[in-house]
Amino acid sequence: MEWKDMVDEEADRKATDVLNGLLRKGGVERLRIIEGKTAIVFGAGPSLLEDIRRIKSEKLHRKDNIVLIAADGAVRALLREGILPAINVTDLDGDLEAIKKANSRGTITVVHAHGDNMELLKKNVPALRDPIGTTQTEAAERVHNLGGFTDGDRAVFLAGRFNAGMIILAGMDFGEEVGEFSGSYDRERKLRKLKIGKRLLEKFAKESRVGILNLTAGGEDIAGIPRVSVKTVRGLV
Repeated sequence: MEWKDMVDEEADRKATDVLNGLLRKGGVERLRIIEGKTAIVFGAGPSLLEDIRRIKSEKLHRKDNIVLIAADGAVRALLREGILPAINVTDLDGDLEAIKKANSRGTITVVHAHGDNMELLKKNVPALRDPIGTTQTEAAERVHNLGGFTDGDRAVFLAGRFNAGMIILAGMDFGEEVGEFSGSYDRERKLRKLKIGKRLLEKFAKESRVGILNLTAGGEDIAGIPRVSVKTVRGLV
C-alpha cells in the first residue's frame, strides 16, 4: 500500500496554495533548535500517557539536550501532564484547543496542508502565532516538503531533516487500537494510515544516518527500530 493511493494530489496542491497564502513567512529556520539534540517524538497511540509519565519519572523532559516534538493530538496529553513541547506537527484534526494553547505558550506549530483540511486551514491558521507550513506535494514559497505522511512519521522525518543527534519514539503503538488523543478520524482510514506511517518509519530507520529508538510501552515492533527502556534512554542522553 502506497500513501499516494490515499491522496488527491491536485487537492493537495490547492491546499498548499491556501496555506501558502495564509502564512506571513516561511520560518523553517526555527526548527534548527533540533540540531544535535535528542528528539523525543510523541505519537498519539494508546501508550502515550504511560510513556509520558515514564519520561517524567526520569526527568527527561527537563534536559536541555532533549527537544520534545508532539504529533498532533499528543499535545493535549503533554499539556495535561504539565509539559509544553517545543514543536507540534499537526494537520489540525487533533484537539484544536490544545494545539492553540500550546502555540500561544511558545510551541512551534508545524501545520500540514492536504486536500481534506483546506477549511481547517482557513479557519485556524490565522489564529496561530507564526506557524510553519508543510505539504506532501510540491513546496511553495512559504510551505515546505520535509517528508512523511502521517503526523507521527512527519515529525520523525522533520527531526531527521534538521539533524537531530538521535530520535526516540513514544506513544507510537501502530496496532489495531487507536489512542484517545488521535482526534477525529474514520477508523478504517486511520488504520490504513497507521500502517503506512509504520512502513515509512521502517524506511527512515533503514536509510537515515540518525539513530532511532522506540520506548513505546505497547503496540507493535517497528523493524529496524530497537525497543529500549526509559532508563536506557536516560543513560544515552
